[in-house]
Amino acid sequence: MICSETYLELLESYLDEYGIETTNEQRRLLLTHLDLVVEKNKVMNLTRILTPEDAVQRHVVDSLLILPSVKKCELSRRQSFVDIGTGAGFPGVPLGIVTDYEGLLIDSVGKKISAVNEFVRDLGLTERLKAESIRVEDLARSNYASYDLVVARAVADLGVLVEYASPLLKQGGHLVVSKARIGDDEVRRGTGTAERTGMKYVSRETYELPEDAGHREILTYVREGKSQVKLPRQTGMAKHKPLVS
Repeated sequence: MICSETYLELLESYLDEYGIETTNEQRRLLLTHLDLVVEKNKVMNLTRILTPEDAVQRHVVDSLLILPSVKKCELSRRQSFVDIGTGAGFPGVPLGIVTDYEGLLIDSVGKKISAVNEFVRDLGLTERLKAESIRVEDLARSNYASYDLVVARAVADLGVLVEYASPLLKQGGHLVVSKARIGDDEVRRGTGTAERTGMKYVSRETYELPEDAGHREILTYVREGKSQVKLPRQTGMAKHKPLVS
């Protein structure tokens, strides 16, 4: 069982290293989420990270490394976010636990979404969080410019994520992306796509996960203009025919 005093103390020490403040109750919910994921993983493939230490480092801490960048966006309480490609609920569930934001967690795999909705219910977060199996382009068509924040963790190329986020975001809304080591070409694609879609590059922060568990880069963009192309494009075009190659 991950939600124990040992791992509560470990999680607190890890988060303190990054200046991420959480309450004891929030940490209990974060680790309870991990226990729910591990249990569900016995009947369906949600994650390959199963040891308690790895799960704490590479799921919870990794998810919350976006929080300092999110806070710099100066969003007010009860703002709305979309987590693209949530998988087992990361980073959307941890973000929902430690903030007052309302979140929609999306993924194209229906079984994963069913599992995440179970987790949200068991964690008592149904008033603020929900998961839906929907393509990001379809969500943008039905909820154009409706969200204050879009987050994504290791889902797709940076240029693709920038294109996905633009039609979802209100003017002044932010995209915060978590990536592993990222090459100059991918950064160029992200910047070039931003210029074409009404987005603007804001910042790039780098972190090392605890115990040499990995390198992370957090990139932030803001929507502050009009897109030069009509968005969203047809489903799949962002990946297969990127605006900047």
